[in-house]
Amino acid sequence: MAAATRALIIEVSTRLFQQKGYIGVGLNEILKACQISKGSLYHHFPGGKEELLIACLQTLNDAITQDAEAIFARNSGTLEALEDMIGKLTADFEAGGTLMGYTFSSMVSEMASLSDPVRHACGLLYARLQDVYARKLEGDGYRAEEAASLALLINAAIEGGMLLSLTQRSAEPLKRAAGTLSALLWRERGSGKPRRNP
Repeated sequence: MAAATRALIIEVSTRLFQQKGYIGVGLNEILKACQISKGSLYHHFPGGKEELLIACLQTLNDAITQDAEAIFARNSGTLEALEDMIGKLTADFEAGGTLMGYTFSSMVSEMASLSDPVRHACGLLYARLQDVYARKLEGDGYRAEEAASLALLINAAIEGGMLLSLTQRSAEPLKRAAGTLSALLWRERGSGKPRRNP
């Protein structure tokens, strides 16, 4: 039962933090939405709201990374995997008008500069996603340094596309990010890249 309560607190809090931002959500709102007491919340998260935020980020980290790894594993190359992943994000956005399960930009922008533990938790998610992208690029024949640079660019383009889609209430920024990344990777293929690792 304790594990179920902890999971409920994380699930509800993640949704609230994504909708309203970390600062915009009070503990009382979390308690009411979860129908738990303050004592129960502090039993699971003795460090309070910041510890809860870090747990939410870690849960998002696991879910997003597992989803990305599954998509990249079922596609033969990076280009196909990116098209599949961004296609899924676009379809989810167009169906529901949100990307709640995939982006945590609102939490990062509020807290990453204020708290080292939160900044570290955010950094881990970006690093894990970049690793998924870089491994696939290396599998396509890019050298490790090139793969790492391209993975950073991919991460920035997708995260930026999601944020812009949310603010513009349109999937168009995600679609444009997909098109630009596809063109870049096709250009790399056409220019004789990727070069095989020595």
